[in-house]
Amino acid sequence: MKIVLDGMGGDFAPENTVAGAKRALARFGSIESLYLTGDEARLRAEVDAQGLRDRRLEIVHAGSVVAMNDPATAAVRGKKDSSITVGAELVRSGAAEALVSAGNTGAAVAATSVKWRMLKGVERPGIATPLPAEHGICHLLDAGANVDAKARHLVQYAVMGSVYARRVVGVEKPRVGLISVGEEDEKGTDFTREVFGMLKQTAGVNFVGNIEGHHLFEGGIDIALCDGFTGNVVLKTAEATAKIMFKWLRTEIKASPLRMMGALISKGAFKAVKARGSYESYGGSPLLGVRGICIIGHGSSSPVAIENALRVAVEAIEHRVNPVIEEHLARLGTDAAGGPAEAAREGTQTSES
Repeated sequence: MKIVLDGMGGDFAPENTVAGAKRALARFGSIESLYLTGDEARLRAEVDAQGLRDRRLEIVHAGSVVAMNDPATAAVRGKKDSSITVGAELVRSGAAEALVSAGNTGAAVAATSVKWRMLKGVERPGIATPLPAEHGICHLLDAGANVDAKARHLVQYAVMGSVYARRVVGVEKPRVGLISVGEEDEKGTDFTREVFGMLKQTAGVNFVGNIEGHHLFEGGIDIALCDGFTGNVVLKTAEATAKIMFKWLRTEIKASPLRMMGALISKGAFKAVKARGSYESYGGSPLLGVRGICIIGHGSSSPVAIENALRVAVEAIEHRVNPVIEEHLARLGTDAAGGPAEAAREGTQTSES
């Protein structure tokens, strides 16, 4: 398999992207070629500095970088030679099968949506972000690709998320919940009630009803559905909460020698909890719905996170996720999956998260 890694994507690129590439090449023999896009001189210097001499690695020059604060449209308008755009073009041309980027999320969504287009039966892409839960993993979908979603878009997300959970995660019958303000069927906004009614009638989706925030971490939910605006707020709030809790814990532990002694005894447990909740272990979030495989990593991705983002790309390629998604959406018909004429009128809309 052939994969593209956005070599300039992320807060600590190219050091971490090159280090992550090195780890992934050593781990995955199934990767035939790994294209590293970005400034050739900078990437070459970093590759040499880290002693990366794997012949499967190929640097593809890109003249610019979409910064984290750039608008999403920069990838398809102002910076057409960016590392993200060049990577998307490699996949579009058939030279590679997947794109991995820890760079500007909105730019990655825009570049892949415009260059690759949508899978048949899909109108808007959605980011499926894995969250650590008591039972394993709960995917939050959408985590920020489509902030102005319509009800039928969430039906498509339910189908795509279910396919991904079955094929890649290995969940036999994924439980799908709709994020709302209460578990009762009538709770929520006009939008969520419309989605609720449609999901109740969607074949092939194990819809269990409305869920609340705590169900993302307990309750056995595999796919938590919401629009991209809500999803992005939920994701960033959860990340900030986990971060501040560990900060408070460290402060309180250091408050007395007795607490520090207890913490030393419990060091293994603290490390295990931290690892379980770390984004590094999960690597990246698949952008479902585009006609290709795009894995979006955390902006501050470490080498381990980059390695695992590449692992997610390998798994998506191996399990042929996209063809199966199209098959399932085709069974729903255009009424449930969204009419192609209306999709064409609306065009492509992405967030800049």
